[in-house]
This record gives sequence, C-alpha cells and structure tokens, in this order.
Amino acid sequence: MKSNPLGYLFAFIAFTVFSIQDGISKHLGDSYSPIVVATVRYWAFAAFALVMAARSKHGFKVALKSTRPVLQIVRGLLLGVQIIVSILAFYYVGLGQSQAIFASGPIFIALLSVPMLGEKVGWRRWTAICVGLVGVLLILSPRSGSFNPMMILPLICAVSGAFYGILTRLVSRTDPPVTSFFYMCMVGFVGANCLAPFYFTPVARADWFWLAALCCTGIVGHLCLIKAYEKLDAVVLQPIGYFQLVLGSIIAVVVFQETLKVNMVFGSIIVVGAGLFTVWREHVVSRAAKNAKT
Repeated sequence: MKSNPLGYLFAFIAFTVFSIQDGISKHLGDSYSPIVVATVRYWAFAAFALVMAARSKHGFKVALKSTRPVLQIVRGLLLGVQIIVSILAFYYVGLGQSQAIFASGPIFIALLSVPMLGEKVGWRRWTAICVGLVGVLLILSPRSGSFNPMMILPLICAVSGAFYGILTRLVSRTDPPVTSFFYMCMVGFVGANCLAPFYFTPVARADWFWLAALCCTGIVGHLCLIKAYEKLDAVVLQPIGYFQLVLGSIIAVVVFQETLKVNMVFGSIIVVGAGLFTVWREHVVSRAAKNAKT
C-alpha cells in the first residue's frame, strides 16, 4: 500500500481525539467509578459497531460468525479490563505518567510474540526489548523515595494491551476485521453494563456534557483510525501512535497541572525509541520472509 497524505491526516486526528478522550476519562474518573465511565465509552463503541456491522457486505451474519469465538471473547474482556484499569491509573498515577508507561505496549507485544505466536526474535529486537524495559523501569523509578505503588496500574494496562494485541493477530488469521471489531465492542458492552448498576451514582448536570463528549470522541476517533488504516500501512501508522503520548503529556501539564519528572521524560524517550525500532525491525523481517517465499 502506498502512503496517502489523507491517511496521515486521519491518523493524527484519531490520536488527537484519543488523547482528548483520555483527558475526559480522567476528569470523569475523579468523580465517578471507572466502571461507569467505561460503560459510557462502551455505549459509543456498541453503537459504532452495530453501524459498521450493518454496513458490511453480508451484514450481521459475517460480524457474528467467528471461527475462534473464545479468543474473541477473551480479547473483548481484556480490552474492557484495560479501559477500566487505565481510568484508575489516570486517577492514582496521573495522565502523563500513565501515558508514558502505555507507550511500552509494542515492546511487550514483541516479547509475548515468541511464546504465543511462535515468532523468532533476533538479537536486534531482543536488544530493543531489553532497552525498552530499562526505560520502563526508569519511568517507574522503584528505588526513588517518591515511588508510587499504584504505578503497577498503568503497567497492568500495558501488559493487558499487549495480550490484546497478540490475540488480535491470532484472530485476524481467520476472522475478518468487522467480526473482530464487533466482538471487541459488544463483549465489553455487555460486561460493563452488567457491572455498572452496582457502581452507579447520580450524575451532576454539568457532567452530562462530558459524558456526551466521551461518546463522541470514541466514535470520531475509531472512525478516523479505520480511515487511516485504509490509506496507510500499519508499519507507518503505528509510530504515529506515539503522538498520543506527546499530546497526552501536554494535556496532563496544562489542564491537570501534573509535573513531568526528569526520569519520566528520559524513560519515555528510551521506551519510544525502543518501540519504534521494534516496529521497524518487525516490518523488515516480515518483508524479508515474504520476499523469500516469492
């Protein structure tokens, strides 16, 4: 696929919207249960999934039919856990530091791809993985006097996101994208709505605007991301995702008055560098394997 300038525009809009969505989630998470906030996000997910399924070539018949339904359900549950834990992380750790740890996702995916996908990882990627993990440790700074044990939350988020990414690769071998997207949304939607009544509290009038904004950002963000994938290769799109870290950090400092510590900044640079190299090297190896077959 050739890179399309419009694809870059959609990509940057998508990650900008996702950054704003995280900021809104943090704002609401300061007053309401993360399960309630996640449930509202899933209302948007579900509406979008239903529209996408209805507009697909064979409608709901294709969306519901999966050759690996158990993996699809587990994948949907993992994303639900990731969303709920991320909102908790924004509350207890902060938006900026959480985003920095989230950025380690590609490193954990590369690490898990060996036992779960049977992929071979050469010394270059192993080196990048090790360097990236050092960057994560630098962000966590476990030996410092200001270490916050709650920083395990964004780490759980990054690891669960990596498992989600691995399962996505597995199901994509047999299921079409519309099926994976439908299961991802509807499994979380059912789970969140089953839990929400136990955590519901009255919503302030002003916060209904933010709840509506949360739904809108969810729909717009995923729509733009889908459009970006239609016009850009994944290897080009993935690095642009780090723009969310930059914008998320700006929102954390400007809106929520968070402080970016030196260890967090340098750790983030290491993690992003290692992640970019891992993605690039994976693309090189994959392309070489395809050329060898032909």
